[in-house]
Amino acid sequence: MATNQDFVDFIVDQINNAGQIRTLKMFGEYGIYSDDKIFGLICDNKLFIKPTEAGRVFIGEVTEAPAYPGAKMSFLIENQLEDSEWLSELIRLTVRELPEPKPKKKRKKTKD
Repeated sequence: MATNQDFVDFIVDQINNAGQIRTLKMFGEYGIYSDDKIFGLICDNKLFIKPTEAGRVFIGEVTEAPAYPGAKMSFLIENQLEDSEWLSELIRLTVRELPEPKPKKKRKKTKD
């Protein structure tokens, strides 16, 4: 089951004061970013957040699951999706702990 756009829009609308939130469609599902940091995935209408120590402490009893077969374990967020303040704080804590994205390599031009 692929994620529907209404669910993606709902998640983005729930997150406040956590940077510029955007999504990028990837293989039929979505990566979710704060500014240029990817902090989670939206797959099969479920929200998966990259695990961090601050996020683990904030959540308390964590449910972990892979976003897709073969993926690393992530925090699966289910019950708090409608709590905008809670979700926004989790994202702020997570993004603070994630490393800065690596600079993109410039492509070399090839001669024809």
